Order: sequence, then structure tokens, then C-alpha cells
Amino acid sequence: MTAFAPDSIVLNRKLPLWYQVSQSLRASILGRSPEAPLRLPTEEQLALHYGVSVLTMRQALKELEDEGLISRHRRRGTFIEPSATRSAPVRLLGSVDAIVAQQSGMTTRLLDHGKAPVDSELAEFFPEFTEVATYHRLRSDESTGEPTNHARNFVRPELAERIDPDDLQRWPMTKVLRDGVGVQISRITDTVEARLADPETARLLEVPLLSPILHYTGVTFDEEGCALDVARILYRGDRFSFTVTLDAH
Repeated sequence: MTAFAPDSIVLNRKLPLWYQVSQSLRASILGRSPEAPLRLPTEEQLALHYGVSVLTMRQALKELEDEGLISRHRRRGTFIEPSATRSAPVRLLGSVDAIVAQQSGMTTRLLDHGKAPVDSELAEFFPEFTEVATYHRLRSDESTGEPTNHARNFVRPELAERIDPDDLQRWPMTKVLRDGVGVQISRITDTVEARLADPETARLLEVPLLSPILHYTGVTFDEEGCALDVARILYRGDRFSFTVTLDAH
């Protein structure tokens, strides 16, 4: 039986290896094509693929098993759960692959894209521009079709020229910039705050006006400290929680 082929990543030695591996594998699973095999490679094969120990790989797989994304069967192997119920924490640990994993696994519709003026909140990130490219997307749960969040990305114009809008209906902007456009991402800063749903958000997410909403702002920087993308994502408060994991090391 052909096994599912996960993406490769470059591991950051400052973060827990099991966490990075689990998030990368999670992103691969949630972003897989419908015809992709459900069987995963063996623990040993996955450990070799990611360049980690079998013990680290086992810990990463347990994380995915606890989440309900995979099931493990003695003598038969490990399999992706095609209809798994996915929890949806807004979970931050400073890993680019964690951001990709968080935003993967949903049905995404590109509502519109074009140009937007650089307002007062964007000016600190794009001081040399009067306008930037903008993309507005709506994400929905794959199994129920229920809208879960809508996102606006504001991107440097020279990068937008190299973005294929079709890619944004499959992958998060972070992955498109890194793997599609080929930019080197140095860091992402994250801010999450509670807000109340405005009329547009209430309509798109199908919630009552003034319902609790999680407002996420993520700013992606290159190695020179220049902002590449500012993402504003509004999550349904009844479908998402906010979790921060701190590494004691």
C-alpha cells in the first residue's frame, strides 16, 4: 500500500522538535489532496524523513493521535482519519510551520483581491508605500461547511506580483510566500484580542451582531526586518480558543 508523503521542513533547534514535527505533519495532513493515501509511513521512516529520533517522532504522532487526526493500529500501521473532528485552538509557539498548520485544513474561498491604501495601522509596517496588495478570504469547516474565520492579508506590492491567487484557496499566505514566492521568513509576531462582531463579520461568519470574536493580527518579517505581510483574521469566538505554549528551555 502506498503511504502518504508529508512535506519537509527545516527544524529550529530552539523549539521542541516533537512540536515542530507534529505541526508540520499536521499541516501536510490537513492540506492533503482528496486522493492522497491515508496510510502514513512507519515511525522509523518518518523519523528519517524529518531527521529526528524515533522517540521524538513517537511523541509527535501521539500529539496528532490525541487530536483525532490519526489512528494507530498494531501490526497494521498508522492512518489518517479522513473525517476526524478537528479542535481549533489559536495556538502560538513561534514556529512558521505552526502558523501554516493552524490555517490549513479548511475550505478557503477568495472573496476578492486588489489594492488597499496604507492606513494608520499599516503605516508602521509599510512606511514606504501609499498602497499595498490586499486579499480577503473566508474559511469554512470542511465537514460542515460552517464559516469559521475570515482573513485579510496586506502584502508588499512587489511580492503580490508573484502570488497566484489560486494558491490562496489551498494554502495559507505564510506558505504561499515561503514556498510559492520563495521569500525567507525570519519571524512572525502575533497579537490576539477579544472584539465584538461588526456587521460584516457577523454576516460572513453567520453569527449574531456583537458576538464575541477573536481578532488575530500576524506580521511576517524577512531577514532584514522588513514587513512582508500583515494578516488580520477574525475567528468565531464559539469555535476557537487561545492557547500559548511556553518552552521552559
